[in-house]
Amino acid sequence: MQTSALPDLAHTDTRPMHWLATAAAMAAVIAAAGLLQPDDSASASTRHRTTAQQQHEDAAVAPDPAEADFPLECGDVGDTVAKQAPGDLDGDGRPETVAVVHCAAGSGTPPSGVYVLTQAGGAAPRIVATLVDPAQQLSVGDFTVRDRVISATLLGYSSSSVPSCCPDEQEKVAWQWKNGAFLRTSDTAGTARSGA
Repeated sequence: MQTSALPDLAHTDTRPMHWLATAAAMAAVIAAAGLLQPDDSASASTRHRTTAQQQHEDAAVAPDPAEADFPLECGDVGDTVAKQAPGDLDGDGRPETVAVVHCAAGSGTPPSGVYVLTQAGGAAPRIVATLVDPAQQLSVGDFTVRDRVISATLLGYSSSSVPSCCPDEQEKVAWQWKNGAFLRTSDTAGTARSGA
């Protein structure tokens, strides 16, 4: 028999009590490790949170039109956001805001612009689409955003002799994001003259 060059170690002479103490210590370590580990459902939800849920949390707040710069020439009176509605129009998980904006005129019916706003990170909201340009001399009646569809009633004038207070034409329209653009549809049955 060959002898070891190492000195005798004290623990090579084991007794039952030694094994029992070792087993108890190992059991305590395993139990502590089990308490410190998250359960499977927590780790699964954490993985899910890093993708879709994180995007949802980052974009849960729709852009505030009060912080946007609209391309209206209103002089000293400034502009006003008459109507607004949030919605995830393109399905990317981040809500946009659709805003109906016109000059803050004291009387009459100033023409409106309808704008789609988006916002990335901490940047200011920016216009990504103009659905109605104020140069079209239209105002907006009913207005909703639902199921990724923007619906509005556009009010206009049959001639320049119609007073600006009283639009005499209306058209029901809708916009929906398709193939990278907002496509407009019109309800021809809803197009009518108010005075007719």
